[in-house]
Amino acid sequence: MHATKTPGWLDWHPAPSRPRFALPAGAVDAHCHVFGPAAEFPYAPERKYTPCDAGKRELFALRDHLGFARNVIVQATCHGADNRALVDACRASNGRARGVATVRRDIGDDELKALHEAGVRGVRFNFVKRLVDFTPKEDLMDIAGRIAALGWHVVIYFEARDLPELWDFFTALPTIVVVDHMGRPDVGQPVDGPEFALFLEFMRRHPNVWSKVSCPERLSLRGPAALDGETHPYRDVAPFARRIVEQFPDRVLWGTDWPHPNLKDHMPDDGLLVDFIPHIAPTPELQRKLLVDNPMRLYWPEER
Repeated sequence: MHATKTPGWLDWHPAPSRPRFALPAGAVDAHCHVFGPAAEFPYAPERKYTPCDAGKRELFALRDHLGFARNVIVQATCHGADNRALVDACRASNGRARGVATVRRDIGDDELKALHEAGVRGVRFNFVKRLVDFTPKEDLMDIAGRIAALGWHVVIYFEARDLPELWDFFTALPTIVVVDHMGRPDVGQPVDGPEFALFLEFMRRHPNVWSKVSCPERLSLRGPAALDGETHPYRDVAPFARRIVEQFPDRVLWGTDWPHPNLKDHMPDDGLLVDFIPHIAPTPELQRKLLVDNPMRLYWPEER
């Protein structure tokens, strides 16, 4: 099946650089995606965008190029609750990939068991209104209760301004809760400002809440260029991510977000994204927690 990309869609970087930062042994890219290929895994009819094809072969080639040992593949909204591309990638990884699926309330126990056997260890709830239609919270709470019995967790994607209205629901979830991309803070506001302080308080008051300190390319207002003598791009995002890493070192994850869906102005060099890591996790101990210890504890606990 041929799928025509959404106009203006940016394909992934054709030649990412090799990182200068040497990843610790066993490092995990804990947030990435697979798209199709559409001829094998068609995109959902209800999708709000049509991406480029970006399958498991390209993802695993990038993993090896950057120096990661493993991936956590997060179900993309363009595939809806059809997790076949995700499951196929996990099964093809020889145990080097785990998955975060999207499921509906009517999913059967046998299907949940099959997802678990394929390597799925979480479900994603998306609250970004431009990407998905609203799912009733009672449906999501029912799903959370069922996956808790499997030892899975919930990944939540939302925007910072919406945290106050979602707080009570998030804190009622009966699992570990992993926040995508720091809750998308406005990095034009002070790192000590009230909006980001609320997110830090959310993590402080609820020790089951984790955060991915990922996607500076989405959050930065300055873009990819290193300006005014700066030594790395996306510098305006670093204080926010570093604050979370230093305050909650045992509850942070990092990922490339490859192949970077829905970016409008530029496509990041994944090698430079890896080189961003020492600016947010400045010590070898913090780097190992962020890239190895934490994702292994959450996704491969049987190997610890």
